[in-house]
Amino acid sequence: MKALRHLCLSLLVSLPLGVAAQSTGPDKPADFLSKEFHRQRREALRQQLPANSVAVLFSNPIRNRANDVDFHFHQHPDFYYLTGYREPNAVLLLFSEQHMINGVATDEVFFAQPRNPQAESWTGKRLGEEGVKQHLGITYALPATAFANFKLDTAAFQQILFLDLPHDLRNDPRDQADLHDLVAQFKQKIGLKSGQDLGHLALYNVIKAYDAQAGERVQQQVQRQMTANPALQNNAFLKSYVAAKDAAGRAAVVAKMPKEKLDLSTLEGVLSGLREVKTPEEMKLLRKAVAMSAVGQLEVMKAMHPNMSETEVQGIHEYVYKKYGAEYEGYPSIVGGGNNGCILHYIENEKPKLGNELVLMDLGAEYHGYTADVTRTIPANGKFTEAQRQIYEIVYAAQEAAFKECKVGNAFNATNTVAQRVLAEGLVKLGIIKTLEEARRYTMHGVSHYLGLDVHDRGTYGAFKPNTVITVEPGIYIPEGSPCDKKWWGIGVRIEDDVLITEKGWENLSAGAPRTVKDIEAAMAQPSPLDQFKLPELK
Repeated sequence: MKALRHLCLSLLVSLPLGVAAQSTGPDKPADFLSKEFHRQRREALRQQLPANSVAVLFSNPIRNRANDVDFHFHQHPDFYYLTGYREPNAVLLLFSEQHMINGVATDEVFFAQPRNPQAESWTGKRLGEEGVKQHLGITYALPATAFANFKLDTAAFQQILFLDLPHDLRNDPRDQADLHDLVAQFKQKIGLKSGQDLGHLALYNVIKAYDAQAGERVQQQVQRQMTANPALQNNAFLKSYVAAKDAAGRAAVVAKMPKEKLDLSTLEGVLSGLREVKTPEEMKLLRKAVAMSAVGQLEVMKAMHPNMSETEVQGIHEYVYKKYGAEYEGYPSIVGGGNNGCILHYIENEKPKLGNELVLMDLGAEYHGYTADVTRTIPANGKFTEAQRQIYEIVYAAQEAAFKECKVGNAFNATNTVAQRVLAEGLVKLGIIKTLEEARRYTMHGVSHYLGLDVHDRGTYGAFKPNTVITVEPGIYIPEGSPCDKKWWGIGVRIEDDVLITEKGWENLSAGAPRTVKDIEAAMAQPSPLDQFKLPELK
């Protein structure tokens, strides 16, 4: 047996580590996005590409968890959006016009992870280039091993568009077409010298995308990056931008931003505009992700009791997601009891007993790539104390006010503006703060972000458009040691719902999770199927 184990291990380590497989047969769920959806998304992107340009996109890298075990592979959302491909070590080229490739006229070329029968016996079937053409509907596909010798005539294009290149990549010497090699080969094709970075292009991207909304903060970020990176310090455009005295001065500088062949901003801007507005096919999946997340909140309310641990609460939520067929969680689950609920991104979830404290639960299922983001805050013993209820009611009122701002044409920050005012006024009324300006101590985050393939999804952050999905999530967090009456200490409340903005108004997609004090307490009084689920004691 020992000899067999060594043989198996030797075979395993002789294969590329972390290779992901993609189900294409009868075991694949029928409601994945269709290849027509991805084809339409590529065409929508192509229509917005500058003339005589090429867009280059890479799959996500494989990440190591420990020793010879990798994290479960998760595709780059932009790459998935355009292709439906769920394997690593791949490249997509999209041309603004058709090009002749090996005698074939095409406007796209896909380089797929090659088939490998030995590897597939360990990690599952790969699509390969033929599978990409058959199952994903991409017209021209080659194995990734062909990318090294592929003639990408960079001189023939006016612009070469790409996103920030994958970095910190592991190089597997046994695989000559892993992502490390593919990125290195691309850098060689575009003439990027060893040690040369694209830091200035990345900052151009930030300036172009965010100067109009947050110019002073962008200016500070650019200045910090220039200080940290000597290669940026002689860049005339960046120096002028940092030296600008006001918004008008910055706008004048931005208007003269240098146009370079290598472009890190255009592709990101186009993708943000496309992904901000959801198609009906996307909404089917997003609705399912949100609905199962809302059910998870309800089932936890029914099952909750003071002897539960944060870990157990997390497990119930995630069990509900899996029961409905969700592949993953959209982000690390947050379950914070008492003072832990005042830590915005608390993910340890280690508290062994919740007692009579409030429990903040921020979790979301990821279903076929689309993620929900739903938060409820409930008392572990089923009844809010007076102090807990008072804070909760302020947050609830702020959310109700923010919902009313979810209208086509309203500024993206409209929800935040009105909610922050309600939160501040409520804290003043309770005597926790004296002035409205002090509220930021206890209301640290914004109220809305886009939702979709990412929990913080792409979007333009301009005026609300029809068929966009955002979160509405006001919160108050009063950690222990705060300069207020001790009765408020350790109370953290966030209420978060996922909202679809339509021409007719707004729809709360997560309304299935009880939200008022009355409805939460009523749900917590109901029996749970888990009441009878008893495990044997462990010695």
